[in-house]
Amino acid sequence: MLDQIKGLHHVTSMAASARTNNRFFTDTLGLRRVKKTVNFDAPDVYHLYYGDEVGTPGSVMTYFPFPHIARGRPGSGEVGTTLFSVPEGSFGYWRERLTKAGVEGLKTDSAFGENRLHFAGPDGDGFALVEVKDDPREAWTGNGVGDDHAIRGFHSASLRLRDEGATAELLKFMGYDQVDAKDGVLRLRIPGGNGADVIDIETMPNINGARLGAGSVHHIAFAVENREKQLEVRKALMDTGYNVTPVIDRDYFWAIYFRTPGGVLFEIATNEPGFDRDEDTAHLGEALKLPTQHAHLRAMLEEHLEPLDA
Repeated sequence: MLDQIKGLHHVTSMAASARTNNRFFTDTLGLRRVKKTVNFDAPDVYHLYYGDEVGTPGSVMTYFPFPHIARGRPGSGEVGTTLFSVPEGSFGYWRERLTKAGVEGLKTDSAFGENRLHFAGPDGDGFALVEVKDDPREAWTGNGVGDDHAIRGFHSASLRLRDEGATAELLKFMGYDQVDAKDGVLRLRIPGGNGADVIDIETMPNINGARLGAGSVHHIAFAVENREKQLEVRKALMDTGYNVTPVIDRDYFWAIYFRTPGGVLFEIATNEPGFDRDEDTAHLGEALKLPTQHAHLRAMLEEHLEPLDA
């Protein structure tokens, strides 16, 4: 069993409108845009990152907004719901704020003794807030949400699978412990993690496979401290039979990817070097930052890409 993984690093999804996506995460949810860059493989498309003040691993939601992309179809083999940690007693505030913003899909429930407020993103994305007592992580409060209510980072993510078996074994190999099971949901947790510690597996044997599109999670990333730890994880996964990519430089972290038995794309990402490697912390996410191989496209991209703050 591995001990290098410390919880979630980021979750990356698809969107249809960059401006709508930016407004939702900054104005409605109160997160900070910590990086405005482009997709490495499709530089005419943004890659937007939102999180806490510095984009701490375990707080970062990222998006590829492809204009006019079709809506995704929910199903098996994908991340179903991404859940954020908020302070205990803050649901009244969030229900009022989300309602005023016209957010759809609001409903409350509880699972494993935790209260949850579900809501939909602009493209039907599945989200929920979870009330967590004494989450020690510092919140970003620069977008008008006070510290008593602000999002601390991820709480967890749920995987929708037809069968839990092989993916549950993989997560246990990655260092997760099974802590509970109820109503067809298996809960696993990284002991001593970064706060974004929980993965729930929802077993849904009779639903069709998901179709990737706007509102879908493209991949889910797990955090390791550095490149040395990442290489240890890569070797262990390959020795176990997984087809893992070489290490890829993503400017703000190094990444490896592999497909899980249930169909979900997993990434292992390093905490280093961080989002302040090319911007001062006070100005994160303000300027368009381009990967070196796309720097020559700046004039075209600045003309082509949708203004976010208009």
